Amino acid sequence: MSRSGLRVGVAGATGAVGAELLRLLAEREVPVASLRALASRRSAGSTVQFGGADVIVEELSDAALRDLDLVFFSCGGERSRRFAPVAVRNGAVVVDNSSAFRLDEGVPLVIPEVNPGSIEQHSGIVAVPNCTTIVFLMAVAPLHREAGLVRAVVSTYQAASGAGASALREYEAQVRAQADGLPLVSDVFSRVLHGNVIPHIDAFRDDGWTNEEYKLLDESRKILGDEGLGVAATCVRVPVARAHAVSAALEFTAPLSPERAREILRATPGVVVLDGGDPPDYPTPLDVSGRNEVAVGRIRSDVSRSGGLLLWAVGDQLLKGAAWNAVQIAELLIQRGLL
Repeated sequence: MSRSGLRVGVAGATGAVGAELLRLLAEREVPVASLRALASRRSAGSTVQFGGADVIVEELSDAALRDLDLVFFSCGGERSRRFAPVAVRNGAVVVDNSSAFRLDEGVPLVIPEVNPGSIEQHSGIVAVPNCTTIVFLMAVAPLHREAGLVRAVVSTYQAASGAGASALREYEAQVRAQADGLPLVSDVFSRVLHGNVIPHIDAFRDDGWTNEEYKLLDESRKILGDEGLGVAATCVRVPVARAHAVSAALEFTAPLSPERAREILRATPGVVVLDGGDPPDYPTPLDVSGRNEVAVGRIRSDVSRSGGLLLWAVGDQLLKGAAWNAVQIAELLIQRGLL
């Protein structure tokens, strides 16, 4: 990083996560000397906003990745695989929001509040975990450090926008169609989402699990450094515009009371506890939409299993689940002199 700041690129600048990245970079203390907005050929020539100014979008290409210090990728796994190594060869550090490199050996998979030390191992690419993994581990990792998590049975409730802008548009079109008495059409999702829940996110595997469910298992093991950790997941798409929720039944090696769990989570940066009271409080997707924190509630003992704990966690998948976590990684790289 020069004295004037960083030469930054944002690949996928016209997408939902890209827009949040641009907003956060303008608001935070990342020293941006220049910014290059990159996207597909069809978006080239359009403009995006950064710090109150219009930035012309360039086509993502090898040439566009020259002379950059830091590049954020939020344009899908295929393009990350193709272009992120080019950016690294050109001398940049890449923060990648796709699934392309998450499980690669030598690529740290980082939630700054959970495993900041792993960032030291990077050799050019730092991966952002799956959005649902982030929401889950922001709530569970602090409890794991206290009591040693052995197994988690997890159900997720994932918003339409987690499948991309086209998916959100399809969901909103279904809402309008029903109000107008028209047929509900589904092209992006496997079933109609409006008025429905769909237990199917990403492709099915031969064993009946989906790729999304394996992400929660494999990424949690990598981030927590525990290949023996058990995570049984069912990932569900729900008719919500923004913010994911997770219900988790947790088993630990040591007893952990709900009272102690609340105490730990209230002291955890990036976590807000909304739990208990009269009337009882708890977080919902509307409560966390537009917020960087993950909110946790419904913390209680599992009466079906001695020592078990149940909780509910909610987070904005575009922010903490993607853009905010990526910007936090950039700030961590700067703090540790790794840029």
